[in-house]
Amino acid sequence: MCKYILSIIRAELLQNADAKTLESAQRFFREPVKLYGVRTPVVREIARRHFKSIRHLDKTDIFELCEDLLETDYTEDAIVAFDWSYALRRSYEPQDFHVFERWVGAYINNWVKCDTFCNHSLGTFVEMYPQHIERLKRWPASENRWVRRAAAATMIIPARRGLFLSDVLEIADLLLRDTDDMVQKGCGWLLKEASRCHQQEVFHFIMSRKGEMARTTLRYAIEKMPPDMRRMAMER
Repeated sequence: MCKYILSIIRAELLQNADAKTLESAQRFFREPVKLYGVRTPVVREIARRHFKSIRHLDKTDIFELCEDLLETDYTEDAIVAFDWSYALRRSYEPQDFHVFERWVGAYINNWVKCDTFCNHSLGTFVEMYPQHIERLKRWPASENRWVRRAAAATMIIPARRGLFLSDVLEIADLLLRDTDDMVQKGCGWLLKEASRCHQQEVFHFIMSRKGEMARTTLRYAIEKMPPDMRRMAMER
């Protein structure tokens, strides 16, 4: 029955795919990406509707279904999987981190997958179990660009809420010299979100490190700051 639900989901995704959406979506990626060509709101509606059919299952069984979806490598399948993992957030347990970390390394290979999963499922998880933030601090040393970006993306929502400032700045510091532009953007995004509640602290962090910081990271980081701060930060 569970596998049958997955076949129904894939059939619906194919039915809702169109060439124009596929062509438009491909422009947002530099790397080859597997897509059906379905608009994201439609994908999320399909995910929500079919979650009602599986919500009675054990979390382990639902995680297995998520993994079946992830193994196809289609971005829309991954969005369904990650929406389902987020729907289980009230039942997260500390040991789930091992599953989530494995997914990051094995299945995340574009920015949509990275940000969808990390902003929501993983971000919520570390708010619930902040002891696992220490594990995130190992990710900036990964050879995988998406694991490195995931270290920043996981902390985006907590940072927006003003949480874990010292950890946020430590992770940003670990990513600061990364040469990959997707990681640079993730690091800058993290600093920008942290600046909403901690403007002075983030500004001080930026000013003390702007000589080492990629301009991409810097521009993202100061986006929400007042004009005078932005001007000072951009001065060479």
